[in-house]
Amino acid sequence: MAELRVANVTPHVAQNNGTTKTGKARSSAIDARTTRHAGYGMSQTRRKMIECIFGWGKQHGTMRKTKHRGILRVGADFILHLIAYNLIRIPRLIAA
Repeated sequence: MAELRVANVTPHVAQNNGTTKTGKARSSAIDARTTRHAGYGMSQTRRKMIECIFGWGKQHGTMRKTKHRGILRVGADFILHLIAYNLIRIPRLIAA
């Protein structure tokens, strides 16, 4: 985090300020300098949406363990999963 701040880059990673198993409070490297901006909240919302797509591909598709070798074939398989996910979303988007 310190290197990103020196490079004048605003990190949009999730905060880690929960509690440990022993009950100690964690201290996150992301402080109020980042979280006070509206863009941070939007970034975290989008992040959750993207993680949902990957989770669907791992649970229902074959993204957990690829059956292909090579960047082009794995990329084509990934695109196929994105298309399938969008097809599943269409009825929910039309209903909304």
